[in-house]
Amino acid sequence: MKTVLKETEDKMKKTLQRLESDFAAIRAGRANPAVLDKVTVDYYGAPTPLNQMAAISVSEARILVIQPWDMSSLKSIEKAILASDVGITPTNDGKVLRLVFPQLTEERRKELCKSIKKYGEECKVAVRNVRRDAMEKIKAMKKNSELTEDEVKTGEKDIQKITDKYCDSADKLVSEKEKEVMSI
Repeated sequence: MKTVLKETEDKMKKTLQRLESDFAAIRAGRANPAVLDKVTVDYYGAPTPLNQMAAISVSEARILVIQPWDMSSLKSIEKAILASDVGITPTNDGKVLRLVFPQLTEERRKELCKSIKKYGEECKVAVRNVRRDAMEKIKAMKKNSELTEDEVKTGEKDIQKITDKYCDSADKLVSEKEKEVMSI
């Protein structure tokens, strides 16, 4: 029984961490190197994460500077950024690439809030799916006479408590991210 609860909590924790990484990648008007985490560059025929090929730093509040360790890869890094869904065109001065993040318009802020809510809802659905799987495991254990009726009831209550905790955490993350986006 304890292993089912631990497993359930671990899966829900990973779901929440995934939500946090999705939020880190949302372009919210200020420069954030996490925006480039999912960008991969074709480097000598092998797809390589950008953050393993270059130093990425924030030079000003809205400017990211990408300085490749191998200058010959500058063009391929630029192509990879253009092909990605970052939505910003890099400027190339021959030594470094600069990404200038534009000021957010009111319309863009509202769009970001919609996608933030969507991510939050997807997280809660994933948490509920983990809950459903855990409940099925507990019922299977009862069917195999591994648990009593009282242990099943207690287990279901514990799983529901864990589920509520992680759904509340997801809601809290969503509201914090929305405040951040609307206040920029």
